[in-house]
Amino acid sequence: MTKKVKTKPKEVYALAKRIKQLRLKKGYKSYEIFAYDHNISRSQYGRYEKGEDIRYTSLLKVIRALGVTPKEFFSKDFDDL
Repeated sequence: MTKKVKTKPKEVYALAKRIKQLRLKKGYKSYEIFAYDHNISRSQYGRYEKGEDIRYTSLLKVIRALGVTPKEFFSKDFDDL
């Protein structure tokens, strides 16, 4: 029996890439320190950057911690999807 591998929509990976990009732009080399400094679970935040599903309320918390608005967050890397 072959295990079926679930593929995630490319938008999920774009979201993860954008979160990581903005964290690095803020000067945080470590996702763990960023998460700790912004009162976000380090393990959960790490999953967000790897493309795991994220609840909308959690995404808003991350966007606020990154210091951008939702409009700014979604203004890049999502147009070509």
